[in-house]
Amino acid sequence: MWLFLLTEIMFFGGMFTAYLIYRIWYYPAFVAGSHWMIIWAGTLNTTVLICSSFTMAMGVYSAETRNRKALLRYLTLTLLLGIGFLGIKAYEWHDEWEHHHVPGLNFSTSDFTRVDPRYPLDKALPQDMAEKTQVYFSLYFLLTGVHALHMLIGVSILLFVIYHAWQGAYTTGHMTMVENFGLYWHFVDIVWIFLFPLLYLISRHQ
Repeated sequence: MWLFLLTEIMFFGGMFTAYLIYRIWYYPAFVAGSHWMIIWAGTLNTTVLICSSFTMAMGVYSAETRNRKALLRYLTLTLLLGIGFLGIKAYEWHDEWEHHHVPGLNFSTSDFTRVDPRYPLDKALPQDMAEKTQVYFSLYFLLTGVHALHMLIGVSILLFVIYHAWQGAYTTGHMTMVENFGLYWHFVDIVWIFLFPLLYLISRHQ
């Protein structure tokens, strides 16, 4: 599991590096793009994942103490929080679609070449730089999409773990599965802790 997580760190590290390089190259476009992030949704999802890390840690502790009821309770809470995260993320993606911010499908630069009180930008971009906002949203959908895929895989594995925990597994001294899955879940949560400030918080001043 630790070796697998090391490969995951290198995988996400490459995408983070690409984000930082393009952010330096097209800084005004990244500022404009970040203005369209839904801060409350990102903050709520961050809270949800932090809570899910706590419930997952308590699940591992429950397996260690051989408390079957507590294990099922905490694993189920972790599952619900994971599903909640995916639901909020789906809402954000739908909002980006509605505003024509999905690169290659329905992308429009109109939100970035005007200043209007109804829109979050305080400074319009020239057309050539407005086109570069596609780079920002391409990286946004790549990073959040890959992260959401990891969350979806985690939720699927969690259903498997809950089923076997309900049958009495993991509370008889053999809890490696729960421990390893806990490491995976915490890693996915930590990745989001980096994604949230990079995509939502920094680069919000032109």
